Amino acid sequence: MKLLIFFGLVLLIIAVHQLMRVIELSREFKKTKEWQVSDSDNAFNGKLMLIIGVLFFGLLLWQIDRWQDNSLPSAASVHGLKIDSLWNINMWIITIASILTNGALFYFAYKYSGKKGNKASFLAHDNRLEMVWTIVPAVVLAGIIIYGLKYWNEITDRSSDPNKITIELYAKQFDWTARYAGKDKVLGQTDYRQISGSNDVGLDTLDAAGNDDVVIKNEFHIPVNREIEFKMRSRDVIHSAYMPHFRAQMNCVPGMVTEFRFTPNKTTAEMRKDPYVIQLMAGINQARQLENKEPVEFDYTLLCNKICGSSHFNMQMTIIVDTEKDYNDWIAKQKVVKTLAAN
Repeated sequence: MKLLIFFGLVLLIIAVHQLMRVIELSREFKKTKEWQVSDSDNAFNGKLMLIIGVLFFGLLLWQIDRWQDNSLPSAASVHGLKIDSLWNINMWIITIASILTNGALFYFAYKYSGKKGNKASFLAHDNRLEMVWTIVPAVVLAGIIIYGLKYWNEITDRSSDPNKITIELYAKQFDWTARYAGKDKVLGQTDYRQISGSNDVGLDTLDAAGNDDVVIKNEFHIPVNREIEFKMRSRDVIHSAYMPHFRAQMNCVPGMVTEFRFTPNKTTAEMRKDPYVIQLMAGINQARQLENKEPVEFDYTLLCNKICGSSHFNMQMTIIVDTEKDYNDWIAKQKVVKTLAAN
């Protein structure tokens, strides 16, 4: 069997060699050399570029139609609406610029395909052209940057709302813990040296401000239309608290506290009734059914957006946005922390 394979490979090599010889001999009968490009070749390539351009834009439109129903639903926070607005403006600018530049590229390749006797003009420099393609992009980019910075300053400005809710998000490989400030609206101090099995977030047991804090695992609740101030810490590596539906993300860095705040504007129940979300979840559950998995309902989710280790994919926590009454009922049922300072 091995001998037959060997002889087969030898015969294949001989056949390829003979084919190459035939091609070389056929070139001798041509009136022109193969490296000489004819007008018909240029015209054919020009038409081919026009066809490729049509296919290119056709594929672009198909991709938009195919995947537009798989994007995130509309923002569920007040500032998220501004983020979406900024995103849409950027996408329109990029799309228009891409269509104009690529359209010109394909069309010019067709219109100005080479012809015998034609000679391209050489333009070393043109101040007017330089001004156009320098000033126009600069003005557009400056507008985007100013627009973005305006919103960023509004989003990250320190809160003065006396009714805000302060929550700490504590990250570690590979889970999250939420800690609520109690009635004093002040989070207790922490000390990494006091981390233990019963003190998972390292509360300073001598700080009285931590006596009414509430520590939550698995899922945490926030009320709609109330400002939520997040303070974020990490025990081990850099994590990133990512809440995509609220358009919120902030790194959690060991040894320091980072902050982010937003105001949710849709409860979990309201989002589950959104037609787009219903359609989105139907597609997800259809895919889950193919894998013999139970159907799921929509939930807001806290994710880690840094590759923080082997179980990074599983580092998530459910967020429930309640009405004011439901939130108050829920938080009233949670047990507060009792530290040594309470004794």
